[in-house]
Amino acid sequence: MYNGLLHAHSGLRWIALFFILAAIIISFTSKGKPYSAMEKKLALFTLISFHIQLVIGLYLYFTSPKVNFFEGFMKDSVARFFNVEHIFGMLIAIVLITMGYSKSKKKTEASAKRKTIKTFYIIGLLILIATIPWPFRGLGGSWF
Repeated sequence: MYNGLLHAHSGLRWIALFFILAAIIISFTSKGKPYSAMEKKLALFTLISFHIQLVIGLYLYFTSPKVNFFEGFMKDSVARFFNVEHIFGMLIAIVLITMGYSKSKKKTEASAKRKTIKTFYIIGLLILIATIPWPFRGLGGSWF
């Protein structure tokens, strides 16, 4: 079960990244237009995809052999990344995405909704990109 969820978590990141990029791009390109149902659904699907990633990731965090708080784990860059950096970076990013979605729902003007989505989703995306275990970082991550 662990391996299946690990592959699902790694593969679903592409869907979540697609949704957040699409939401950001559409919020930039829809200036002057009314806030559409498609934009609202895209922001919601972005939120849902990251929350699914969070649930799978929390299960993996508590069952993973990579997460081990042994003495001196902060000196080992791979152990530090999975024990601390990855989970806290992702939690911060998901909180920002959730806040952006919630705050945009409360706005009445389309431009204010889009600005809120852009701001929170871009900051969340930057944190996400920085804390994903990309294969080129030498952390044991894979593309899928």
